[in-house]
Formats: sequence, C-alpha cells, structure tokens
Amino acid sequence: MDKSLLIEGLSDAVGFIGGALLGFWLGRLVGLDIFSAGYNNASIAGIVLVGVGGGGGLQLARRWRKNSNAKSKD
Repeated sequence: MDKSLLIEGLSDAVGFIGGALLGFWLGRLVGLDIFSAGYNNASIAGIVLVGVGGGGGLQLARRWRKNSNAKSKD
C-alpha cells in the first residue's frame, strides 16, 4: 500500500509541475510574463495559463495512472 501511495504522490507532483512549466513556457512564447512589475493583463493571463497547465498536467497524470492500473489488472 505504501508503494501505491508513493507512486500516486509522485505522479501527481510530476504532472502538476510539468503542466505548470508547460503553461509558463507557452505564456513566455506568446509574451506573457508572470514576473512583470505590477499586475497587468499580460501577467494575470500568464498566471492563469500556469494554473490551467498545472491542473491539466495533474489530470493527465491521474488519467495515466488510472489506465496503467486498469492494464495491470487485465
């Protein structure tokens, strides 16, 4: 049971961080800087993109884990 919890935690973390980094770099590609001085529209949009990327990466990690568990049970 401990191994499955470790795999769950690590896959969630990797999915979230990977998705957030992907969102960050996509934002930088289109000119959105989350670290700009003050909160302008570009920085808010960049922050939203990082959040959406992190959430999407987390959901992809959970879907991957679910499919992996289903294949191992077959």
